[in-house]
This record gives sequence, C-alpha cells and structure tokens, in this order.
Amino acid sequence: MTISGYTFVRNATKLAFPFKESLLSILDLVDEFVIAYSPGDDDDKTLELIESIGSDKIRIIYADWEPERFKQNTLYSHLSDIAKDNCHGDWLFYLQADEVIHEQYLDVIKNACQHYHENDNVQGLLFNYRHFWGDYDHCFTHHSWYPHEIRIIRNNPAIHSWRDAQSFRLFDDFDANTENYQKKEGTHKLKVAAIPAYVYHYGWVRNPIKMRTKQNRMDLTWDPKRPVAIEKSIDYGPLSKVPLFAGSHPAVMQEKINNINWQDSLQHTGKIMPGRPKYKHEKLKYRIRSWIEINLLGGWEIGGFKNYKIVDRYKGS
Repeated sequence: MTISGYTFVRNATKLAFPFKESLLSILDLVDEFVIAYSPGDDDDKTLELIESIGSDKIRIIYADWEPERFKQNTLYSHLSDIAKDNCHGDWLFYLQADEVIHEQYLDVIKNACQHYHENDNVQGLLFNYRHFWGDYDHCFTHHSWYPHEIRIIRNNPAIHSWRDAQSFRLFDDFDANTENYQKKEGTHKLKVAAIPAYVYHYGWVRNPIKMRTKQNRMDLTWDPKRPVAIEKSIDYGPLSKVPLFAGSHPAVMQEKINNINWQDSLQHTGKIMPGRPKYKHEKLKYRIRSWIEINLLGGWEIGGFKNYKIVDRYKGS
C-alpha cells in the first residue's frame, strides 16, 4: 500500500499560508508529495520555500493560473486535479495550503488506509475539522463551519475535486470546465469511512491586513470583475464570541505560533463594530444551533450539507 500527498499552491509566502508546515505535517507519512505550482507575484518566494525542504519525495508540476477560464474558484479544483493526476499512490492525501495534520493522528491515518485498502466499498476517508479564527487560541468545530470533510481518496481517475476544491465527487463523465466542476447531475457522493483524526485549518489565522489581501484575491478568482472590499484589514470581531482552544497544535506550527505579532490588532472583547454584517458565529440562531450540535449531538450538524455517504466508522488506532 502506498500513499501520495498532493496539493496546489500560489503566492504562499506573500499571502502568509502555513504551506511549509502543511507539507511537513504529512511528509513522513506519504511516499511522495505532488504539488501543482502556479508562479505568483514577483516578490513571492513559494518556490524557494519548497526547495528549502530538500526532500526527494516532493515533485513540482508547473500549472497555469487561469481564473478567466475557471470561474467561481473552480480554478482551485482544476489545479488540485492537475496534482492528483500526477500521483502514483493507492491512496491520495489532499491537503490545502492552510491545512495541517497533528502528528498524534499520523498512525491513525496510516492504519485506516491499511484497514480499508482491500475494501472497495470505501472510496475515501472523512476527517474532523478544527477551524482557527484570528489567532491560535480560538477555534470552531461546529455549525458556523464544516465539521467534517474528505481528505483521503482512492487513486481513481473518475474522482475529481468539486466546486472550490473543498470536497470531491465521482463523475460519470468529465471535462475540465467551470460547469463540470460545479454540477451534481452525473456525479455521485463518495462512500467514506469516518476516522478519528482532525485537520487543523489555519486559513483565518493571519495578520488582519494579510487576511484582507488574501480574501480580495479570492474574490477576484471567483469573478475577475467582482468588486473587492476596500478596507485595508479584516475585522475578526470580538474573539469572546469564539470558543477557546484548549488542545495542542501540531509541532510543525510552533514557530509560527511563537512569532504571532498581531495580537494588538485583534478585538478580544466588546461589541461588534456598527455597520459590519455579522458572521454566522455572531448570530443568535447559529449560536443556539451550535450549542445543540456540540452538547447534544456529538458535533454532528443539524441539516448541514454533507457531500459524502458514511458507510463505516473506523474505531482503530
């Protein structure tokens, strides 16, 4: 049994992605790591960052950046598919550039891959999620965010990234275009086994100015003509409305955690700034729903969108 890691990346250093940490978090687990790399801005150092790791497991596939061809962020699915199509493993472990795996879960993940290797009814493995917000001390695991998502799939050419590459679908027929990456007709949810492992998502842990720049870039890949926000920084809102994180972070993240330098830019208490639309986690109905999900339903969403069919729950370690 072999496992390939894969992802896509562009402007990782300029936009402050924890990309090196993401890659290193599973590099020992996988037999290869394939990266679809799109050259970014002149002052970005992503390629140098990748090369500094110095691992012969890493393979770089150069890929064009085509937001005009792949709209509404289906470009991300196309780029992840480019990396996927160059993988050789039996299982494919997809991590986005802001997702990191804690070392405590590596054995669980490997053992789950071995356990289901001969079980063709399982097409992928479903992970739990921790979504960090504003800093490394606040985290969502409930209704304001997706609590579960597929991150390991079989090496099946009919499986493709879907929509904005958050998830996957099995396609009857496929052509790489915006419409195909978004369609439901002629596609099927993957049959998955839920495993007791977490993805640590740090996409919303950045200096507020960097966060605004990153969000504006995403708006442009959604639609190059779409107006972007004029504010210079993201308003994370009062962090007192976000659950505190009491656990440990992946070891590879420790340097970034030690070097956080925007605490003074965050609002730790108080009221929401007037005029700003509320985030979901700031709205009473979602706060009530999240309390029910966490305390009464074991973290499972009420009516949440689930792009998968759970056929088993892995109990091993």
